[in-house]
Amino acid sequence: IEMMDPEKSSVNHMRDLTAAGVSIEEARRYLGRFGLSGDLALNPIGVLSGGQKSRLAFAELAWRSPHILLLDEPTNHLDLETIEALAMALNHFDGGVVFVSHDERLIEMVADELWVVDRGVNGQPGSVSVWHSSYEQYKSKLQKEFVDAGLVTNGTVKGLDSGNR
Repeated sequence: IEMMDPEKSSVNHMRDLTAAGVSIEEARRYLGRFGLSGDLALNPIGVLSGGQKSRLAFAELAWRSPHILLLDEPTNHLDLETIEALAMALNHFDGGVVFVSHDERLIEMVADELWVVDRGVNGQPGSVSVWHSSYEQYKSKLQKEFVDAGLVTNGTVKGLDSGNR
C-alpha cells in the first residue's frame, strides 16, 4: 500500500499494471468487484480510507493472477464491509489460499479446511493438526475445554495463562 502513488486514481493504478493497459471501463468494472465502484475508483489513492486502500491492494494482488495466496491475519484493520469483500474475492479466487486468522467471520466465510496450531506448553514443542469436523464443532470443543479448565463462568472468560491455547 505504501508503494502506491497517492496522487493516482485506483483506476489508473490498475491500468498501469499491464504493459498494454486496460480500458478505463474494464478497470472500473474490476475494481467494482472489490467494492471500489463509482467515483470512489476515480478518487486519488491518497484520500481513500485504510480499508479502501486494502481493497485496492487485494484487487491488485488478484489482478496479477498468482497460483497461491499466503495471508497472515488478512482482516487486521479492515471494516466489516471490507472483510466481506475480501471473503468474496477469496471465494472467487482460482488458485490456492492459505491464511492464518483469528477472525471467525473470515474462517466461516472462506475456510474449507481448518488446521489447528497448538503452541505447546512448558518447553514442549507445539503441533499442527487438521480438524476433520466443522468449524462450529471446533468452537464447541474449545468452549468445553475452557469451561472444564474453569476459565469460563456464566459465559465470561476469566483469562488465559501461558499454559492455555
